[in-house]
Amino acid sequence: MKVLLVNGSPHKNGSTFTALREVETALNNEGIETSIVWLGTEAISGCLACGFCSRNGKCVKNDLVNEFAERAKNADGFVFGTPVHYAGASGAIVSFLDRLFYSSSGSLRHKPAAVITAARRGGTTAAYDQLIKYPAIAEMPIISSNYWNMVHGASASDVPEDKEGIQTMRVLGKNMAYFLKCIEAGKKAGIKLPEPEKKEITNFIR
Repeated sequence: MKVLLVNGSPHKNGSTFTALREVETALNNEGIETSIVWLGTEAISGCLACGFCSRNGKCVKNDLVNEFAERAKNADGFVFGTPVHYAGASGAIVSFLDRLFYSSSGSLRHKPAAVITAARRGGTTAAYDQLIKYPAIAEMPIISSNYWNMVHGASASDVPEDKEGIQTMRVLGKNMAYFLKCIEAGKKAGIKLPEPEKKEITNFIR
C-alpha cells in the first residue's frame, strides 16, 4: 500500500513539509509506503476549461499534473498539504488540484484522502474547508484526526513546538493506515467497490 503526500508550499522544507513528514512517519510505522511530492516554485497553469481531458483522458498541458495522475493510478491514498496564503490555500495547489480532479478523478475514486494546512496564526480552517471539497466531490473517503488537520508556526522550526498540531498529524497518519488496511482486508474478503453511476448534471435554469 502506498500514500502520496503533496506539498503545495513554495518552501520545499517549510512548515507544510514538516507537518506532512509527521504524517508520513506515522504511516511508515504502520508499514505503509509513502512519497512526498513537492509542487515546486514554477508556475502551474490553472484549468483552461477546454474539454481536452474529457476527450483524451489527460490534461492538455503535459506537466506535473499529468505526471502525478499517472502515479495516482498505483497509489492507495493521498494527503494534500498547503500553507495558508491570505486565509486560503496556495495558488499552486489550487491550480494543481483543479486540473488533477477534473482530468483524473477516476484514478482517485474510493481512495482515502486527507487535507492538512499550515499557518503562522490564522486562516487554517478556511484553507482546510477550501481543499477538502476536492476529495469530497470525488467519492474519496475523507480521513480525519482528533482535531482539524492543521499546524502553526512562523517557520518550520516552530512547528514541532505545536504539540497538539504534531499529535494531530500523527493521529491522522495512523487513521489513514487503519482505513487502508480495512480496505485491503475488504478486497481480500471479496467486497467489491460500488459500481459508478452515470453522472446526472442539472443547473438552476432547467
